[in-house]
Amino acid sequence: MSLFKEIGNKPGLLALLTAGLLWLGWPVHPAPLALLLLVAWVPYLRLEQVLTRRGASGWKVFRYTYLALVLWNLFTTYWVSYSTLGGGIAAVVLNALLMCIPTMAFYHTKRLAGPLLGYLSLPVYWIAFEQLHLHWDLTWPWLTLGNGFAQATSLIQWYEYTGFLGGSLWIWVVNILVFRTLCGLSANDALTAAPTQSAKLRWLAPVLAVALPILLSYGIGAAYQEKGAEAEVLVVQPNVDPFKEKFPSTINFIPYDQQLTRMLTLTEQNLTPQTRLVLWPETALEESNWEATFESLPKTQRLRQFLGAHPGVELITGITSLGSYPSQETASPTARYRDDLGYYDVFNTAAYLPSGTGGTQFYHKSRLVPGVEKVPVSLAKLVNNIDLGGTVGSYGSQEQRTVFRMAGADSALRVAPVICYESVYADFVGEYVRNGATLIGIITNDGWWSDSPGYRQHLQYATLRAIETRRDIARSANTGISGFINQKGEIVQRTEWWKMAVSRATVHLNTELTFYVRFGELIGRGAQLAAVLLLLFVVVQAFSQPAVRTENVEPIA
Repeated sequence: MSLFKEIGNKPGLLALLTAGLLWLGWPVHPAPLALLLLVAWVPYLRLEQVLTRRGASGWKVFRYTYLALVLWNLFTTYWVSYSTLGGGIAAVVLNALLMCIPTMAFYHTKRLAGPLLGYLSLPVYWIAFEQLHLHWDLTWPWLTLGNGFAQATSLIQWYEYTGFLGGSLWIWVVNILVFRTLCGLSANDALTAAPTQSAKLRWLAPVLAVALPILLSYGIGAAYQEKGAEAEVLVVQPNVDPFKEKFPSTINFIPYDQQLTRMLTLTEQNLTPQTRLVLWPETALEESNWEATFESLPKTQRLRQFLGAHPGVELITGITSLGSYPSQETASPTARYRDDLGYYDVFNTAAYLPSGTGGTQFYHKSRLVPGVEKVPVSLAKLVNNIDLGGTVGSYGSQEQRTVFRMAGADSALRVAPVICYESVYADFVGEYVRNGATLIGIITNDGWWSDSPGYRQHLQYATLRAIETRRDIARSANTGISGFINQKGEIVQRTEWWKMAVSRATVHLNTELTFYVRFGELIGRGAQLAAVLLLLFVVVQAFSQPAVRTENVEPIA
């Protein structure tokens, strides 16, 4: 106990403890450790309390806050640097800095408006920030708190009502209640009757806040049954090393025709008479493909011959595609220009080939990775005119979520072509379902992150999309983990990492819409509105009365 009290008064150790608990509770650690997220912020709340009551400056509070957040980002997402060192450093350093916005807004609200409103404001500010982080140019929602339960889906079956921001709210509510029970809030706050109550009664609120959502989840999970017609789907994992084999500039480049042959062979060997859909991974056909002439390309003709030999089988594959514009006036904001090509866009694309003869449909990836696939508008014109020896500038995108509707008797098979990073965005995936998707098809290439938590976290996050939408998921990864996830978020099939493999399963094609899909991010939008009102109130308070301060540090009980 004395050691616990000693740690409880040392801000540096408290910052490290918060970062460590958040890391331990995060996927891909064992599922029971996700419960640590429900207490992981308690050390941080104690840190802020200790510094405030010692009269520390706001700058000092910021330094320790940033320490906790940058360590959490580093422990959890260091693997981004395996793909790009600069991007990895930026993701850790800048994302931690952005996370200081809601935490410091909490500090100033508490200082100016008192502890009661201060602690109530913290989940509001944080979730408002998470909602913003889902939609602006610098979007990087990998550490949205609700993602932390992706390894423990049995605890959050109620995401079909709240989405993953409901998990963020749960984490903050429990952390604040536990902190209140351990440390109190303020000698002047009505809520601090807790320290005078019996130990059992003090813990009643946090225990109920933990237990009731878990019991509700188990009840929903036990009652839920897979819904919809059935269809057999095949996902292919060709396992082409992106660092050494996939591109002409790599040392062991596999010619594109041979890459295509590998995927056709793997598919041919694993088809059955019942197979309706085949999924190939992101950029499976990597060569730049002009969409206007795609049908005339030799590789497209090979695909048509294959599909013609297997009537009833349809294919979705990732490609890199290009689209041209007749003039500058008709070009998109992301369009590039070359004298020999004119105005054109480069797309990370999902192509749907419905048969040996049907026309190809395209979907352009629209949630793009900042700095890699998307450059902020303010810098776009500059980098578009810089020749760095490779692709520069932003990829093109599209406004609407295209759903590929399969032909014939199995018309219930309507696929959401979700490309890689897009699968991290809950309401974005919900748009496909609102547009009629009955199956989520994720195509990705997770080999950029080597053998790290990155590709495993990416797989686990998809389980949340299954619960939120109650849709089966078929996942094809070039060098990640391919497989299938059912409507309860359970991974029912998975391939091994870095292995050439094929996985086949019968999926269910649910047509019903969950509450979350129908109404979207009510929690996120509500938090943003509440945050604006809170900030206005705090500004008025700042001009109308002096800051509320408390001086004595309460020991940990």
